[in-house]
Amino acid sequence: MRDPLPAELAEAYRQVAQYYTQKIRRYGPTPLGVDWSCVPTQALRFRKLFNLCDFDGPFSLNDLGCGYGAVLDYLALYHPQTSVDYLGIDLSATMVRRARKCHAGDLIRFRQGAESPRIADYSIASGIFNVMLDQPVAVWEHLVETTLSHLNSTSRKGFAVNFVHEPVPGRTARPGLYCTRPGRWAEFCEQRLESEVFLIDDYGMSEFTLLVKPRGNLSKS
Repeated sequence: MRDPLPAELAEAYRQVAQYYTQKIRRYGPTPLGVDWSCVPTQALRFRKLFNLCDFDGPFSLNDLGCGYGAVLDYLALYHPQTSVDYLGIDLSATMVRRARKCHAGDLIRFRQGAESPRIADYSIASGIFNVMLDQPVAVWEHLVETTLSHLNSTSRKGFAVNFVHEPVPGRTARPGLYCTRPGRWAEFCEQRLESEVFLIDDYGMSEFTLLVKPRGNLSKS
């Protein structure tokens, strides 16, 4: 099977940006504005992703697919004692403008794009692989591989991502939703990225979280 062309990946990014631009324009800076159902489930996802981080001291964080910056609200509520040098990156320019209106500070920045321009201690990406829309699976999975490789190269201490589980037998996934098995991407990170992976599963939602760290640097939080 041939690798997707750069133009095919660019079109995938364009469609996703348009999708989330429509969401934020309709629902504003709320969970619905980034295609989540409510604040409690959004916070639960953040809690699982942040098992990656050591909050005993300051650190830098890249938030890929940052939306309107909801992660900052979570950090302010649950980890106010920790100084976080934060960079949020999102495909949607409209989303980035809204994020800048919602959040400001000396250690808070936002940028429009598909990749982070800097290396940080940690990176997180919440839900960015779920909305495949009408992209061919081969194109979408190449996009996932590209993104995971980028997260790996721009994260000194590791990165965390989440995915939607494949539906149980007898059920079908929502059209346009990318669903997968934990082993599919855990193996990619272990073998292709030469990293250690910790799987967080069974937390009451139809998804799973992967914590990915350089080999020899994985601890269960």
